[in-house]
Amino acid sequence: MPDADPNQDNDAERVAAGRLEAGRLLFARPWQFVLGTPTLSGLPEPRETEIAFAGRSNVGKSSLINALVGQKGLARTSNTPGRTRELNFFISDMGPTIVDMPGYGYARASKKQIKDWTRLIFAFLRGRANLRRVYLLIDARHGIKENDGETLDLLDKAAVSYQIVLTKSDKLKRTEVSEIVEKTKLALVKRPAAYPEIVLTSAETGLGMDILRAEIAALAGVTHTPDGNSRLTAPSDQPGEL
Repeated sequence: MPDADPNQDNDAERVAAGRLEAGRLLFARPWQFVLGTPTLSGLPEPRETEIAFAGRSNVGKSSLINALVGQKGLARTSNTPGRTRELNFFISDMGPTIVDMPGYGYARASKKQIKDWTRLIFAFLRGRANLRRVYLLIDARHGIKENDGETLDLLDKAAVSYQIVLTKSDKLKRTEVSEIVEKTKLALVKRPAAYPEIVLTSAETGLGMDILRAEIAALAGVTHTPDGNSRLTAPSDQPGEL
């Protein structure tokens, strides 16, 4: 068996480091709220790449977005589940648009509200050609619940690439983390639109933020150059392994 080529290892490390740095630089820029809309007619014109975040109303979506961009007050957080009922759009001066999707699974939601939410989200997913990926947030302590499964069905039906992000992973023991990751991977085996890698995160500790930033930068075509700058290139189909 031939010895491993150390040059290949070094190249892989440089590529990984470059992606991480591109993600860091992209999210070091100031981000701002553009608009929120509960209807398709209120959607902004598509610009660049869009990356959406979806999840249950108490999964910690707003906290994760704030941790991702390093701005505590960008996405509204609330102690009242289900408060975010609009598609909220955030931009910086380069790169992708972040879309905070309305939380689902709110116990007090009426059947009409659930129906309206489903119609809005499906129409958004099918109608945004520049939507590169949906990050579906799952509470690591509970795993995929029934209404998470319904959202997975919706994403598969819309044929939109999505990836599971496990939130609040710092609340678990190491053995519990391994178990929930494997259980989640098994649940995605037969789902055609699912990206197979699972991202472990914590908005409190910052766990996984660097990986998430790097993946989003790659999807948006943001690369890091040796002189320390970031530049936009054509979007890639996959973020690749880090």
